[in-house]
This record gives sequence, structure tokens and C-alpha cells, in this order.
Amino acid sequence: MWQKSALAVCMSLSCAMASAAAQTPPAAAPAAAYDAELAKSLGGDERGMRQYVLVILKTGPNKVADKDARAQMFKGHFANMERLAGEKKLVLAGPLDGVEGRRGIFVFNTPDIETAKTWVATDPVIINGEMVAEYHKFYGSAAVMAVNDIHNKIQKK
Repeated sequence: MWQKSALAVCMSLSCAMASAAAQTPPAAAPAAAYDAELAKSLGGDERGMRQYVLVILKTGPNKVADKDARAQMFKGHFANMERLAGEKKLVLAGPLDGVEGRRGIFVFNTPDIETAKTWVATDPVIINGEMVAEYHKFYGSAAVMAVNDIHNKIQKK
């Protein structure tokens, strides 16, 4: 009887070991080599990070109701973002889902909130009160600095 029990335990252990071996992930690929020149060109610190200002655009007190004026305002908004990106000031932007009035974000290439405020003040949605801006210091990957260059290569104009 003990032999049947021992055999059952051995079979259970063998199955468990085979299952564990099958679930062991393959060895991780070696990390990419550190590129000091690239890190420096993107403003990265020893962690590959840098300081930015994150701006959250929220619904403002004024809704521009006139259809043509609204269209012109948003045309100016997009032109302003394109200009700031071309000047390497705006490194990332995009719309949000509107939950709790949050409508979009900007990530600016500056650690200084006052500087970011001067850049945001040039935007027609801010000028017209359609949106208001909330400012936050943000520490993130320096690789974000390459987003616009990559985006320009993948967007159809």
C-alpha cells in the first residue's frame, strides 16, 4: 500500500516539476546598450529622465457658441500647438475624454511653470476662455523629446 502512495507522490511531483519548467519564462533579452550621446541630446539624466511641465486643459468659463468663430478658434489652437512643437517647446499633446471637464494635455520642454504659462497664454482656446490650464511639474522619460520627430515621420499630411 505504501508503494502505491509513494508512486502517486512521485508522479505528482514529476507532473508539478514538468508544469513549473514549462511555465518558466525564457531568459530576458540583454538590455540595450546605454547611448550617452543620445541621452545628452534628449536632456536625460542618469536615469534617462528629465523635468517637464504637464498642463491639463479643462473646460473654461466661456463657450464660444458661434460656429465660425469656434472653428477659427480651434484652427488657431491646432496651429499654435504645431508652432510650439516646431519650436521644440511642446513635446506631447492630445485630447482627453472630457471626464470632469478635463479636455486635453500638453507636456512642455521646461521645468519652469511660469515659462509654460507664457507658452499656454498664446493659445486661442485659453485666450477665449474656452479652456483653462492647470499646471504640474512632471518628471518623465527624456525619450518623450523624440516623439514629435517620430510623429512627423508617421503622420499622413
